Amino acid sequence: MSQTKILVADDEPNIVISLEYLLKREGYTVLVARDGEEALAVIRREQPDLVLLDVMMPKKTGFEVCQEVRADEALQVIKILMLTAKGRDTDVAKGTALGADAYMTKPFSTRELVQKVAELLERTA
Repeated sequence: MSQTKILVADDEPNIVISLEYLLKREGYTVLVARDGEEALAVIRREQPDLVLLDVMMPKKTGFEVCQEVRADEALQVIKILMLTAKGRDTDVAKGTALGADAYMTKPFSTRELVQKVAELLERTA
């Protein structure tokens, strides 16, 4: 389990800190990116098992990052969980259409998030 890598890609420091703490407590290795370009660089370099991807980020949106990851054959096995304050059906549909494996709207319960992460990672195991 300690080998499971999760990238937290979010430009909101408080969310990054709390997610990093939460996921490390669950035994995951946590990587962090604070904008879309950094997220793509980390994804290509580290190939995490799962990306928690904020939609609204500087440089590249989560939608753009998701699209680029799905377009790259070497990265297609990576699970993507979109995290966003934009919970409209159209946003969820767009994220899903671009290849996100799951979608959670902020604010979310940490318990639900941990469950969703475990579910997504179980499918890859």
